[in-house]
Amino acid sequence: MKFTRFTVHSSVSKGVITDNNTIREIQGDIFGEWEYTGKTFSNTEVKFLSPLEPNQIIGIGANYVSKVDELPRELPEIPVFFFKPTSSVIGPEEEIIIPGNIDQVKFESELAVVIGKEAKNVREEEVLDYVFGYTVGNDVTAPQYFHQDGHWTVGKSFDTFTPLGPVIETELDPFTVKVSSKLNDVEKQNSSTELMIIPIQKMVSYLSSVMTLFPGDVILTGAPLGAEFLKDGDIIECTVTNIGTLRNSVVAVAKIVDSIKVQI
Repeated sequence: MKFTRFTVHSSVSKGVITDNNTIREIQGDIFGEWEYTGKTFSNTEVKFLSPLEPNQIIGIGANYVSKVDELPRELPEIPVFFFKPTSSVIGPEEEIIIPGNIDQVKFESELAVVIGKEAKNVREEEVLDYVFGYTVGNDVTAPQYFHQDGHWTVGKSFDTFTPLGPVIETELDPFTVKVSSKLNDVEKQNSSTELMIIPIQKMVSYLSSVMTLFPGDVILTGAPLGAEFLKDGDIIECTVTNIGTLRNSVVAVAKIVDSIKVQI
């Protein structure tokens, strides 16, 4: 199933997208009990939002190689994880805002895991039982805000720096999909998830040994090689096979200020 959130007639709704792209509205908790309301909408009637309001967002750094034979024989004892604030989340077609004090901003197309039930000390072979589904994430990053001692959080945390969407796909084999991106219609990333250094099962199992994971937690699983910097006016499209494409435009804050001055 493809779960989505959207606005229609100024109200926020949830729904399931059918095979003919009709949206069937639902009510209730997607992680628990829900039901169809009987209302349907077409794609052209709604504005799509981030498919969920995450409980928390956790990312992993430097998690892809360029080819299978580059995968390390031994995995790191402590993977590089970081948190992103929920205030950084936006949905499809929303603007990524580059603040005026940032020199460079990088896109990172990623497969995002959505946790579906409380998970603590989960064994690797049981991880998928705790996954609700998957969506597309763009881990937008300002490298100049990385601390010299390796702290990444600030550079990941600016408003609009975590686009998610367009749907949560619950029927996906995460081990057979490709993660790709296009910047202004030019392909920049395209890798299979088999090139992940820390596999999804090990990633989620490790996190659950440190902290309790809850329904609605989102785990960004890392970006394939090829990510580049964004600038004002760019269009970035992040795609994961069988989920869809997350498209966002980029606006520099200085341009917003200039526009306001012109209108005045």
